[in-house]
Formats: sequence, structure tokens, C-alpha cells
Amino acid sequence: MFSYSRRTLLKTGAAFAGASALGFPAIVRAQATRIKIGHLVPLTGFLGAIGSYAQLGVKLAAEEINQSGGIMGKQIDLISEDSVNPATASTKAQRMIEQDGAVVLLGEISSASSLTIMQVAERNKKVFFSTGARSDALRGKNCNRYSFHCDIPNTVMVNAVGTALNQKGMVKGKKFFTLTADYIFGHDLLKATKTFFDANGATLAGDELIATDVTDFSPYLLKVRQAKPDVVCCNLAGNQVTNLVKQYAEFGFPYPLVGFNLNTGDAWAAGEGNLSGTWPTVWYHTLDNPASKAFVAAFTQKYGKPPENHAWIEYITLKLLAQAINEIKSTESDALIAHFEKQTEFDIMKARKGYFRSWDHQLVQEAYPFTVKPKAEMKDKWDMLVLGDAVPVAAEPLEKIYPTRTQNPCEMKA
Repeated sequence: MFSYSRRTLLKTGAAFAGASALGFPAIVRAQATRIKIGHLVPLTGFLGAIGSYAQLGVKLAAEEINQSGGIMGKQIDLISEDSVNPATASTKAQRMIEQDGAVVLLGEISSASSLTIMQVAERNKKVFFSTGARSDALRGKNCNRYSFHCDIPNTVMVNAVGTALNQKGMVKGKKFFTLTADYIFGHDLLKATKTFFDANGATLAGDELIATDVTDFSPYLLKVRQAKPDVVCCNLAGNQVTNLVKQYAEFGFPYPLVGFNLNTGDAWAAGEGNLSGTWPTVWYHTLDNPASKAFVAAFTQKYGKPPENHAWIEYITLKLLAQAINEIKSTESDALIAHFEKQTEFDIMKARKGYFRSWDHQLVQEAYPFTVKPKAEMKDKWDMLVLGDAVPVAAEPLEKIYPTRTQNPCEMKA
């Protein structure tokens, strides 16, 4: 039973009487003309730099959708906030649904925060598009009917870079030393890394789990020197990658540094001449695709810099969501889930369209390995990376690089 103060009751009664005099409550009229979407992304902490790109990307998408007539003729009301950490992300997600009236949630980069939002989405039966979290476990043992996953998972990143390394003779018979982020994402990435090494004849000579607040990597790099590996592999995340790359360059190791995770914002932050080796990405602003080029031009004109991969993925996620709602004429969760589970294809500004798999809700799409230009060849600080060929190649099915039903323990509850 709820209790209210006399003042609250008087105010409520007066407000209701005033609204009724107009024939329809003003608040209901306002809500009926807008579609509220809750957006959470880290704007502080070790993922804050790339989170800021994500926020810019989704805001640009919302503006363009609204300028073109909105969704079902209604304007988007984008509620975008800093997710901060897993506990805060959960609290904010619940508030966006309960108090703000969000019909769908999207965003996030941290796998730990994404997991807590997934739980809120399932509890409230609202759809959540996890845009930037890469842990296999989210679309595996932790999967649920209300959550969809837009970024490439850890296994795909490992397969994309591993394919390129194999072609260079850098895997079979080689000793690797890995530096891994000590949270759900890193643990999951290390598992995928070990699976790849076992399948391709490589040896894991050593691994160090590193807390996400570590900024001085010299103790770990001294262990690398002692191990004398053939290759050092970075399984870190966010600005830790940037810090490691800079410090690794200072140590002057003869062992090539590669990575199974990197966001282009972190690559740019490393500075010209510090980054080297082979890394994975889901998208890059030099991709030769008309729709991608148009997005890059619009983003650069508005913000004065090219978009990072999280800006792209937030942009295309809101665009495909708007397209879906316009097609089915509904924001109801069951209708949206049914539409995406048909494996409806969407233009995601790549050579091949993407689609969400019906059984684990993973957005299946191309991935790319990339290498780094010599400093002398860079036109500016953003002209750093050279994309390799898309993985898988055009003649192969997209799902070749994704975990199979046998490999993925996802079991959707009805």
C-alpha cells in the first residue's frame, strides 16, 4: 500500500483537474508524440574515451532520424547517460524503464556493465541492444531473449587477427605471452585465445591478469623480458591498451606486439610511431563503402574529427532499430524480437549486410585485421591504420568465424 502527503495529493488533484479541462492529460499527449530510448555508455574511467565517441555516434543517428520524420512519425527522445560502473548501469537502466518510460535500451562497452543491463532488460521484458561489449559469455551462457549483441565477440576478434598471423607464419610453433584485463571481458578473451593457440599449434609461455586501474606496466613487461617469447599479445581494454603500447615502445623489445582487442580511439591515443603489429577491428573510417563514407563525412563535419568504431556501431544500431520499428509499426518487445529473429538483413555500411542470429541474437557481420602505417606515411594522427581483407572472404559464409551452436552454450528461455 502506498501513502502520500496531503500536499502531494492536492498538487496531483490540481494537475489532473487542469489536464482534464483540456480534454486529455498533457503529460500523456507529450509522451504519445515521442519515443523514448534509454542509452548508457561509459563516459568516465578506462573506457571513457571511446565511450564519448559512442555517445556522439548515437546522437548523430537520433538527429538524422528525427530530421527525416522520426519513428512511426514520432520524434526520438534519446536519454543518454554515463553508465559509470556495473551497479550504476543497472540502477540507471531500471530508472530509464520505470520512470522515464524508455521502450528500448541500447549502448554499453563494458562487458560487466552490459551483463547487469541485460538482467534489467530481461526482468522488465524490454529489448536491450548491447552495442560494444565483446565477451563471448554475454551471448553464450548469459544470453537472454531480450538482449541483442551488435559488436563482434571475442572469438571473432581472435579469429580475425589469428587468420592474418597464420598467413604470416607467426602462430604455429611460436611462444606467446599474453597480458590480459582482469574482468569478465579479459577472462573470456583469454579463453578464446587459448582455444585458438591449441588449434593452431602455438604455445602460451605466460599470462598476466592485470587490474583495470593499472597504469604502470613495467612489472609485467619485466616478466615478458624474462620469458623471451616469440610474440606478445595484448588482451587489455580501453586506455590500458594505449598506456601499454606507449610503455612497450619505450622498452624496445624485439618481440612483436599484437592484440586480440583494440578500439581505434585507443590506437589514435597511442600516438604516431608507438603502435605496431596486427590487431582486429569491426569497422574503420577508411572503409571503401558509399554509405560508410557518407557517415564519416557527416560525423566529421559535425564534430571536427573522424568517427571511431564505437561511434559507427551506435549509429548503425539506432538506425537499424528505427528501420525495424517503422517496418513492424510497433515498439513492443515481442514484436521486435520476432522481427529480428527472422534474421532480417540490415545495411550496416559494409560490403555485406548483417543480421542477428535467431538463437543467440549475435549480429553476424564481417571483421577486419589491420596493421599500422609507418609514421612517415601518416597524413594526420587519424591516418594510422591499414585495413586487411574482410574476414571471412566473400566466398565464405559470414558465420564461419563465429562460435557454432556446439561451441556456444546459449539457451534462450521462452
